[in-house]
Amino acid sequence: MSTRRSAISRLGALSAALALSPARAFAAGSSEAPRDRAIDEWDLSWLDDLKGRHKQVFDCGSLDEDLPPTHVITNWLNAHRDVFGLEHPQVDTIAGIAFSAFPLNASDALWKKYGLGELWNLHDPATGEWALRHIFYEPPPDAPATGEARRFAEMTVKALQARGTIFWQCNNALFGIAAMLSERTGQEWEPVYNELKGGLVPGVRLVPAHTMLIGLAQERGCTYEKV
Repeated sequence: MSTRRSAISRLGALSAALALSPARAFAAGSSEAPRDRAIDEWDLSWLDDLKGRHKQVFDCGSLDEDLPPTHVITNWLNAHRDVFGLEHPQVDTIAGIAFSAFPLNASDALWKKYGLGELWNLHDPATGEWALRHIFYEPPPDAPATGEARRFAEMTVKALQARGTIFWQCNNALFGIAAMLSERTGQEWEPVYNELKGGLVPGVRLVPAHTMLIGLAQERGCTYEKV
């Protein structure tokens, strides 16, 4: 576990360093920094739709292949359902994601092409090998009908989205991830960034900065939990 965490920390430090140097990450010959041209407009109006009696933003950290941070969101939703009889839209939940939990927001195609399983030290439980698919999105069709499997299915991204959970992706982190992957694969930065942006799981909200949205969510009455 300590080796895994140190590997993720190194990747995070590299992505942060590259994100802070757009000129280095951007394709040679461009006169515009990527931060100036990647996103023209931001639609953050969905924040004003957070009108639940209880609402919480979960700051998602490192991924664990056995127990992803989404299990805390599931526990929160289940507790409000069981104790108060409340479900969305009476309650609102947000999964805030920057770098460390990025694979939660990435499509199967990105997991496979860029080896996200190996980079994030995540194995596919069906094969025991580095995951080449989004193992947290939904259970495989042949998943056993056991209590443990049902519990895992309940904490998947698709299950939480069906219960109203909003997943966001920090664009600053996406710059850094694109820079890291472009260096790793020998590709130019801009096509990799565009591929990552276009390959997010359906429904994911791309936001300017994770730290900014944490504050905006709290201004709208969300409580905060680091998971």
